[in-house]
Order: sequence, then structure tokens, then C-alpha cells
Amino acid sequence: MLTLCGFAASNYYNKIKIALLEKEIPFEEKLVWADRSPELLKKSPLGKVPYFDIDGTSLCESQVMLDYIESVYPQKPLLPKDPLAAAKIRELIQFMELHLELVARELYGEAFFGRKISDETKERVKKTLTRNVAAFGTLVKFSPYIAGAEFTMADCVAIVHLPIIGMAAKAIYGEDPFAAFPVRDYMKLTGERATVQRVNVDRKENSALMMQLMAKK
Repeated sequence: MLTLCGFAASNYYNKIKIALLEKEIPFEEKLVWADRSPELLKKSPLGKVPYFDIDGTSLCESQVMLDYIESVYPQKPLLPKDPLAAAKIRELIQFMELHLELVARELYGEAFFGRKISDETKERVKKTLTRNVAAFGTLVKFSPYIAGAEFTMADCVAIVHLPIIGMAAKAIYGEDPFAAFPVRDYMKLTGERATVQRVNVDRKENSALMMQLMAKK
């Protein structure tokens, strides 16, 4: 049995969960906090979540996990058959994660958890994010899905990353980095999918639990 381990407040956990649901793959979920415990480090060497438990074998790194399920469960594909077209989907995913989400992640501490970050960090992130969002515009389609007419693996990623990046930037800078793009319409469209609705419900419940646990510390 395939077990998805991690917590549902995580955007990286949820990109995997959307893909599993879209492909109608049977799976179980196991709540695991990123606590860097010895037990977790045996499963994920850097103590990160999510990871898969596949009949006793662990597999970490979210994009590797997506590629694994796409390979093992070819039904309801999330990548086109053409190798170049599939590579373009992966290109967009890597761009979103490395050049948007990872950059904006430096803002999350202050934007969501009340941890002050320096003005220097804010200035550096704003400069990089502004440049990278403009470059992002050369890769996306929004017609109506992020990479074109079909729902793909890139949508599983965009659905969970774009909102949190936008919220973090608005909290810190008071402006939406995606204002030039139809992200709101896109999120409304994808939010009508039953898979995304389920993930959003679980995310809200787990986020509330996480905030309660943090408040007790």
C-alpha cells in the first residue's frame, strides 16, 4: 500500500495529494510533522516531508514522488506522451518551485508566523521575485490551465504554490506579484474540481491543528 506521510498544511504535501486523487490511486495518509526526529530522519534524510512509505521503502523529494506515481500508475496521465511536451511541463514545475516558491519562502516566517525578517531580506526577495514573476509570464498559458488546455502535473503544483506566494508577498509588500496574470480566475476554475476541494478542506483542518500546537510551545 502506498502511504503519503506528512501534514496537510504543507503545499508540497498537497501537490502530491492532488495528483494521487486526480489519478484515482488508492493511498493512505499518515500524519508526520517535520520534527527532525531520529525516526523521521531514517525515512527522509533531511527530516523533510512529504515522503512515501511504499511497502516499507521510503521515497522522499516531492517531484521524485510525482514522477514515481506517474510512472507506476499510467492511468489518467498528468504528463503528455510527447517527451518534449512532458519536459516543458517539468520545466514549468521546476521554475515555479525554484524561482518562485523557494524565493518567497523567505517571507513566510513574518507573513504567517509572526517571525520578524530583516529589511535587507525583504528588499532582496522583492527584487528577485519581481524579476522571476516576469520570467514566469513567458512560460505559463492559463488557457485555461497553467500549461495549456489540459490539466497536468504543473497544475497540481501551481494550485498549491501560487496562492501562498501571493499571500506572503501581499502581507509583506502590500501588493500582489501575480496581478498581471489571471491567477484568481485560474484558482476559481481549479477550485471547482472535487480533488482540489477535498485537499483544501483537509488543509484548513490541519492548519488549524498546527497553529494550536505552535501556540502551546
